[in-house]
Parts: sequence; structure tokens; C-alpha cells
Amino acid sequence: MLATAALGGIFGLSMLFITMAYNHPFSTNARIYFSVTQIFPAVKGRVIEVPIANRTNQHLEAGEVLFKLDPKPYEYIVAEKRAGLADAEANVAQLKTPVDQAAAATAKAKAQLELAQATYDRQAELFQKNVVAQATLDTARRNLDASKDATTETIAAEDRARQAYGATVDGEHSVIVRLRNELADAQYDLDQTVVRAPTSGFVTQLALRPGVYVVPAPLFNSALIFVNDSPSDRALAAAFQQNALQRVHAGDEAEVLFKGIPGRVFKAKVRVVIDAIAAGQLKSGGTLVSVGGALPEDRALAVLDIVEDVSAYQIPLGSAGEAAIYTEHIHELSLLRKILLRMRSWQNYIFLEGI
Repeated sequence: MLATAALGGIFGLSMLFITMAYNHPFSTNARIYFSVTQIFPAVKGRVIEVPIANRTNQHLEAGEVLFKLDPKPYEYIVAEKRAGLADAEANVAQLKTPVDQAAAATAKAKAQLELAQATYDRQAELFQKNVVAQATLDTARRNLDASKDATTETIAAEDRARQAYGATVDGEHSVIVRLRNELADAQYDLDQTVVRAPTSGFVTQLALRPGVYVVPAPLFNSALIFVNDSPSDRALAAAFQQNALQRVHAGDEAEVLFKGIPGRVFKAKVRVVIDAIAAGQLKSGGTLVSVGGALPEDRALAVLDIVEDVSAYQIPLGSAGEAAIYTEHIHELSLLRKILLRMRSWQNYIFLEGI
């Protein structure tokens, strides 16, 4: 009888905990994840100033200067491009004068042609009425032919002048357009010698100092790490067994504890259950994925939002914790899960480091 009672008790407790784990899952692996930006300069150069050297781990607004590179090499390029543009504008202006003169001559010739055509038409009409003699009409025809020849010649001269002037882009000489774009590109590089904060955030573990040579290449170490501190750049995620999230939905009640805050449990809600597991991702490459070995049983992630005010507590980004989610199914068992979670929170009072 005693063995039967013990076996029944073990079976009952096992079913209780299995049911609780399925309907109110628990994870020992929760963490505050945050995004960082690796700061690479857009141009290479030697660092000459780090204005934030004494402001590490302090809030910075977007656009604040992080560090400056030696601008002299880029200033020389800007000055060279500006001088080249000025010379080109002067040369183009000289080439433009014959074009303007030829265009004016063409306009004048076309006006004279219109006048000669009108005179001929009028004389031809008068000749039909026997008002003028044949000689008068012949004179008008010769004048018209001369105007046509003169107009053809001036148009050809204008074409030759425009060919000598060169190609244009939207009415502007192509050389001027190219040099102006080169100047703008050089000015952009000069502006990039001042590296600014991409968003609001802070810089931590800053080792960058004047004299360091930095390059805009991700193959090398970044100049510094910038931690983005906007709420959208951080997330509390908990990793659960895949079968534990079958009944979890966005909006479900949750609780979370942090190992750095013993004896305290914070209320939360499920924001989303991420519909992807890292072990299954495929990356472009030249080899097929091998599945010869055992597949890793990676966990699925649920993102939680803390709904309590935690501003009074020191919770660094990256803090580890534990989390429980309470679904609407068999809600009575959620009380047991809450008790167990609080017991685990009390255990965090015990740590041996430093003893």
C-alpha cells in the first residue's frame, strides 16, 4: 500500500508539473538584449580629437561629435577641386561667347529670311494683279534666295560653335557639371572627418585616443562601440522549449525576475513570440547544409514587455533573468508557478563571490 501511494503521489506530481509547464511555461534563460552600432569613419585618417573622452557611459544626443580626424588632406583636395572648377568656368565662359554670337547671328538671319519671304509673297501677289513688273518680282526672288543661303550658313556656323563648346547637361557644360560633382564629393569627404553620434545613446569602454589611425573598413576593428538607448533598440527576450510555447499568445500575462535584484518579481506581458529559430537559418554560400548529425534542439524566443516601473532599480542592458508566462488555460495552476518563481528570486540573495 505504501509503495502504491508513493507511486501514485509521484505520478500525480509529475502530471501536475507537466501540465503546469505546458500551460504556464518557465524559462531560466531571459535577458535584456540591446542593439549597438559599430562606429567606422566614412574616410580614413588620424584621430586628432575625442571630445567624449571624459563622457563615457553618459547620454549623448544624436549628432554630437564623437571624434575628429585630421582634415588637412581633405581640405587640400577641396581647394584643388574648387580651383579646377573656377578655371573651367572661366574657360567655358570664353567658349560660350562664340556660341552666343553665332546664336544671335542665326536669329538675325532667320528674321531677315522671314522678311524676305514676306516681301516676295507680297510682290508675287502684286505681279499676279499686273501691279508690278517682272523685274521687281525677280529682285524679290533673288533677295529671298540670298536670305536662305545666309540663314543656312549662320546655322552651320552656330553648329560648329556648339560642337567646339562641347556637350551639355541640362543646358550646362558637362565639364562644369563633372567638376562641381567632384567638388561636392570632396566636400562630403571633408565633412566626414567629423564623426557624430548616429542616434541617442552612449559610448562605453572607450579606448580611442588622438593619434590612432582609423579606416572605414569593417575587416578591421571599429573605432568605438555606440550603444543605442532608445526603447525600440532593446528587448527583454526569454528562451523557452519549443513545445512550451504552443499555448502562448501575444498579450498573455508574464513575470520576470533578474538575478541582480533578488527577492523581486516584475509583472510583464508577452509582446510577440518570434516565429523563427536561429538554428534553422540559411545563409547564401557555395555549400549545402549538412544534416548528417543530430539537429540541435534550439529554443524559441518570446519577447516580453515589463509593465511595472523599474526606474528605481539598477538593471544594466544585457542583464540576465528568468521568466514565466501565464496562459488562459488551467489558470489555477498559475498560482503554483508564481510561488515557484518567487522562491527562485529569493535564491538570488545567496551568492558566494567575494567570500
